[in-house]
Amino acid sequence: MNVAPGATLGLIGGGQLARMFALEARRMGYRTRVLDPDPHSPAAPHSPAAQLADAHVCAPLHDADAASELAHGCDVVTLEWENADVATLHQVAEWVPVHPAPGVLEIAQHRLREKDAVRRLGIPTAEYRAVGTVEDLRAALAEIGTPAVLKTARGGYDGRGQIVVRSADHAEEAIRSLAPATEMVLEAFVPFQLEVSAICARNSRGEVAIFPIAENAHRGGILDVTVVPARIPNSIASSAREIGEALAEGLGVIGLLAIEMFVTADGCLLVNELAPRPHNSGHYTWEACAASQFEQQLRAVCGLPLASTELLRPAAMANLLGDRFQADGSLPGIAQALATPGVALHLYGKRHSRPGRKMGHLTALAATPDEAEERVRSARALLGE
Repeated sequence: MNVAPGATLGLIGGGQLARMFALEARRMGYRTRVLDPDPHSPAAPHSPAAQLADAHVCAPLHDADAASELAHGCDVVTLEWENADVATLHQVAEWVPVHPAPGVLEIAQHRLREKDAVRRLGIPTAEYRAVGTVEDLRAALAEIGTPAVLKTARGGYDGRGQIVVRSADHAEEAIRSLAPATEMVLEAFVPFQLEVSAICARNSRGEVAIFPIAENAHRGGILDVTVVPARIPNSIASSAREIGEALAEGLGVIGLLAIEMFVTADGCLLVNELAPRPHNSGHYTWEACAASQFEQQLRAVCGLPLASTELLRPAAMANLLGDRFQADGSLPGIAQALATPGVALHLYGKRHSRPGRKMGHLTALAATPDEAEERVRSARALLGE
């Protein structure tokens, strides 16, 4: 079923990913309704997406009555956060199509189920074991070895909810540090060359389109800079696309699926994490590709033909975190940064900054990936001074 322009699209979550989706929806003639708990007042302004949406249902994401109110005013519902409440989404799906389906979220929001699903499709991951107690952790460490990474099975992002375990002697301390979590996953530590990501789109017709493979650098567990195309051999990029297609089809995703992968020293790919939504590492698509990841998400969930993923120019994206902003949300140095050729600025409308909070990003276009990275880093260095 095609959902044509003029229809209303529902968004579960009102952060920056939903904001950019709403911008693309408005450009293409759609209306949007957002479910998000942020109220509207001078002290607590609307969430980033609710500032732009046609309607805002202000309630927690697990509020069944609010979700019903959202759904009954929409033609299709999608999301910006894989940790949305699955039980609520199952209820919404009784009234209106939800893409991706709640079952996909049940996999993506639980690290053990996620890795099991990837392995069932014949795709490699780091070695892992389920952990619930100190005794489980010690047994898992004896099998996997150290160092290893202990992660909560649920929640946790941008480096949160995980700890490196360097010795079995630290097992009790590691378990205690992740309390009150009782479901955890121990993963073998991967000495990777670099991390790459693939943003895949799939619609209800089974069409799959994959954006150029991106190369990602993190700082403090948070994505710092993305460079496209990834500076990897064509054979590895081709394998990454094959993994993306296999996962999108194997999981039955309708919408977007972002896949983070490690490139090992011998050139193998190991899937690290999945996110069935737009992804921070896909922000470059807005300026650098024939269509953005947000337009692609819209096309996929509305049953429309998928857009071209052609890369028009090499690009680099740099996150802007709250550390660079003033307490009132203002950002010094914008004019100087935008004097850098080929640089574009995106701010998310968040009025209150704090260290580590994603407030916006810069994208730079250039003739080569190296030049794009140098431009975006140079421009960002001028901000917040």
